[in-house]
Amino acid sequence: MLVTAVEARPLRSLAQARVELGPGIVSLVGPNGIGKTNLLEALYFALTGRSFRTGDRRDLIPFGESFARAEATVRDDDGIERRLLASVSRAEGRRHLLDGSPADPATISYNRPPVAVFAPDRLALIKGPPAERRAHLDEFLAARWPARADLRKRFGQVLAQRNALVGRIASHRATPGDLDVWDETMAAAAAPLVAARGAAVSELAGPFASTAEELGMEGAARIEYAPRAAGSAEEIRAGLAERRDADIRLGRSSWGPHLDELKIERDGRSLRRYGSQGQQRAALLALLFAERDTLLQARRVVPLLLLDDVMSELDPGRRERLVERLASGGQALITAASMDSLPDRASGSVVRMPLVISEAAAA
Repeated sequence: MLVTAVEARPLRSLAQARVELGPGIVSLVGPNGIGKTNLLEALYFALTGRSFRTGDRRDLIPFGESFARAEATVRDDDGIERRLLASVSRAEGRRHLLDGSPADPATISYNRPPVAVFAPDRLALIKGPPAERRAHLDEFLAARWPARADLRKRFGQVLAQRNALVGRIASHRATPGDLDVWDETMAAAAAPLVAARGAAVSELAGPFASTAEELGMEGAARIEYAPRAAGSAEEIRAGLAERRDADIRLGRSSWGPHLDELKIERDGRSLRRYGSQGQQRAALLALLFAERDTLLQARRVVPLLLLDDVMSELDPGRRERLVERLASGGQALITAASMDSLPDRASGSVVRMPLVISEAAAA
């Protein structure tokens, strides 16, 4: 699955910009502050309907404008092209369209490649709260095993129902015995999600460690799945029953996969708490490449990689190794301030920035 074009009309500093994209590595080259990151964001927005830089999509709207819009053209393995359009308006909110018509997130995801981002803002995946890592892990397992893509959603729906009932019990509007059915239902949804997360991390652990070493991380890098609840559905149901009184006191479910952690460590110490920014950057890159390599080996749809300012803290040898990995398959967009920072294999397809820039401040 290949993204063949991206267009912003307008978005942040990009008034009207269109870029044709080919397979392999595409490098966006231009001085800092010229809009390279904005173009990556436009592509991410078009594909996912979200920004990787902000939780408020209205931040994408240029100063003096009433909306922001981005489009991406995607060609599947049969040569069929689909058009994805995402927009946000101050007056009408947000839209995400497939070939001009509204579509649910599952349909849109099916018609686009997975997309992974390396950017300073994405370091929250390493140093942020566990929820960031759980969500990222669930996106990977959905790409790795599409039949399991709805496990997170299914569990989330059951969790919301159980939490609502726990709240009613806490306020004496229901009885503790009413939880019997929901404990069983929640356990049935939790067990396959925990198993899938464990299987995903097992596949990623080896490639993550070797890639982190290759990218220059000193010490042994490791990822480990730390489930809050594990075992069969029956074992999880029993655990929920044991904690029922505590849940009622708290007014919420205090045990289950919604509290799992993905540990990312160097020499047994948490990179979230003790890692330098350079180590956290290397860990993020290693995780993205481990996922990419795993999907390549499994012959799944390989993520489109958006790599913002990835070369700035790598020496020439590690830049070469990074580009060698990118050249092994899939599609990637890299930003760079100058051609001097790009290895030769990343110089074949270059987009010179700036494109068309509005009066809004560039990113």
